[in-house]
Amino acid sequence: MDFKALVMAMSPDTYQSLLERVATGRWADGVTMSEAQKSYTQQLVMAYQAYVLKSTEPYTIGADGQMVVKSKAEMKKQFPQDSSIARFAHDDL
Repeated sequence: MDFKALVMAMSPDTYQSLLERVATGRWADGVTMSEAQKSYTQQLVMAYQAYVLKSTEPYTIGADGQMVVKSKAEMKKQFPQDSSIARFAHDDL
């Protein structure tokens, strides 16, 4: 099985688990990942984002294999000002 076939065969649950492993740097049992394991896991996550998700979310890998980057104006369009984000004044905290 080649690399792309492996990525295409991954389940969404496997992708989510690998994404969490990359974020924490640890396996599910708490053991720290080696540098090689981190590198291979990151490659799998990025390939899944590119081949399967074809993500357009910022800071993911798009279908063209490049990181998706959005301008501040594009981000503001995505999250309108009247959204339900809680806002606090400094003294409220």
